[in-house]
Amino acid sequence: MFKKGWVYIVIAIITLGLIFLIEYNKPKKINWSESYVSHHKIPYGTYVFNDLMEKYFPSKTKQVRKPPFEFLSRNDSIEGTYIFVNRFVDFGEAELNTLLDWTSKGNTLFIASDGFEEQLLDTLNLEQYSIYSGGQLNPLFYHELVNPGLQTDTISFEKDYYTLAFDQIDTLNTIVLGQVYAKPDSTEINPKNINIVKQPFGNGEIILSTFPKAFTNYFILKDENKDYTAGLLSYLDKGKSILMDNHHKSGKSFYTSPMYLFLNTKELKWAYYLVLIGALVYVIFEGKRKQRAIPVVAPLKNQTLAFTRTIADMYFESGEQKKITEHKVAYFLEYIRTKLYMATQDIDESFLRRLATRSNNTLEDVQQLFALIHNMESKEQITDMELQQLNKKIEAFKAKVDGK
Repeated sequence: MFKKGWVYIVIAIITLGLIFLIEYNKPKKINWSESYVSHHKIPYGTYVFNDLMEKYFPSKTKQVRKPPFEFLSRNDSIEGTYIFVNRFVDFGEAELNTLLDWTSKGNTLFIASDGFEEQLLDTLNLEQYSIYSGGQLNPLFYHELVNPGLQTDTISFEKDYYTLAFDQIDTLNTIVLGQVYAKPDSTEINPKNINIVKQPFGNGEIILSTFPKAFTNYFILKDENKDYTAGLLSYLDKGKSILMDNHHKSGKSFYTSPMYLFLNTKELKWAYYLVLIGALVYVIFEGKRKQRAIPVVAPLKNQTLAFTRTIADMYFESGEQKKITEHKVAYFLEYIRTKLYMATQDIDESFLRRLATRSNNTLEDVQQLFALIHNMESKEQITDMELQQLNKKIEAFKAKVDGK
């Protein structure tokens, strides 16, 4: 039976090891969350975009990690382009007014977002509507820049089931920079929708794009898509500062959890899992090896003596010395029967001799004790002095039995 148990343990260990090996070598699952964070290298992070900006414009590019309202309030004299790239950029009334006021002083506000807040659209007299891929299993949209001088090809992007476009363009104040369209059926005309516009605002200008994924790692590194992104950036003023927003982001800019390092690194993650499993195995087997703690149960107290003393006190206070004597004698005879193993039915000379021998008392002392008992049993009234004398002789008898 013992050998059979070891076979099961070995099989379990080998199986567990194979599971770990398969899981360890399994390709890491791709994180497709749209974070747009500057240091994220996941497909929809913007590490490549920010790295290229700092590489080609090292003295102009500035990473801004504060809210725009706070940053511009403290740096109202700075000039250049403020770039916002995120899934959805929502400033709020106070912050938007601060940005528009800064833009009107001759600066550029560049926002790439899947959608825009109503206040901004109303300010620019723009409206939005959705374009769907037509229910295709593999959605596909085509993006192109309209400026022929940029010489960029039409880019296909297959990760969106819908996208947004601008409607009711004021052609006098709005310049179309880019278009998007879905793959049409063979019977349909190819409709093109405006998704990138530029509009003057005061002495500055505002550029809006409904395609923020054009600045993600996945898009820039795929085929020749970087030319499309570079074409969008050609509208920026390279002679002034380029402010890269790092506040309005869907993903976390930094991780507060201390477990992130362990769970995000494959080697440390599995080391952490092995420690947990090892601790569980230790608890299981170590718990079986040791005996459970035995609770301490206090023994029941012998209340006989206390009860006897209570009854005796009651008799004594009531003046019942005769009854006390009877009980005292009865308990003494019971003591002889249980302690010395002698029958007390016949108390004669032979009994007294044997009792004296077994109890280490002299025959004379035993005879005097039983003579006193016989004398007190024959009386109707017993004094306190006689009761005390009887008690002393019985206690003295017991002390010699115990060798004291």
